[in-house]
Amino acid sequence: MSAEIRELTHREEFIGLGALFAEVWGSPGEPPMSPDLLTAMAHSGTYIAGAFAGDAMIGGLVGWLGVRFGELLMHSHILGVLPGDQTRGLGFDLKQHQRRWCLERGVKVMEWTTDPLVRRNAYFNLTKLGAEAHEYLVNFYGEMHDGINAGEESDRLLIRWSLDSEKAERAAAGDAFEVDAESLRRWATDAILTVDPAGEPAMGTSRARVLICQVPEDIVAMRSSDPARARRWRLALRDALGGAMGRGYRVKGATRSGWYVLESASQ
Repeated sequence: MSAEIRELTHREEFIGLGALFAEVWGSPGEPPMSPDLLTAMAHSGTYIAGAFAGDAMIGGLVGWLGVRFGELLMHSHILGVLPGDQTRGLGFDLKQHQRRWCLERGVKVMEWTTDPLVRRNAYFNLTKLGAEAHEYLVNFYGEMHDGINAGEESDRLLIRWSLDSEKAERAAAGDAFEVDAESLRRWATDAILTVDPAGEPAMGTSRARVLICQVPEDIVAMRSSDPARARRWRLALRDALGGAMGRGYRVKGATRSGWYVLESASQ
């Protein structure tokens, strides 16, 4: 059964969305966005959508319009989907609904932030959606307190999605291009960060034109089982990926197996 996705307009729906976000982020009783805030945002005409299986809300997405460097854009702030087979692929459908909403209103750029250590999010954003990563932001939100990120510094990648680009159009049609990091490794491209046999970060150094950078399989589980190791990964990725982007490298894509591929803009 496919979900129905629609904009939310009533306070009861905002209460339900707040509860859904609280469940997804492991913060019962303290939703990441309160019903009062959602009500005010909807009244101002911003984007708030929910996904439904019958009468049950199973996902939601919130964003608002802003101007940065003189350009009108959508900031997509939070997307939450309940676990389960019925929600498979729902994150993609929600983002495409938001993309269409923007294009219908002449908004051609969307931005949001994502934790660069979460490999499934990197693959979703940079490959499945056809977006790009433009900036590494160190501890952007400060220390986090929700059930997923508690105690963690909030390094983020700034994701930028050109909504009417050929890359976005192909991704929307299910024809996304995935970079082949394993082939790049065979072609002697240097890895600036890899997972060693013990699961620890192993740093490399390179100034080659193309670099690859690996993240662990499940950083969220690691934060619960071994927070000290998760912290080492945060600092290692900050040095490797953040450092490379600071030197002018740009992320060209991410693979399902946890590799970022970067290319120098100056070589």
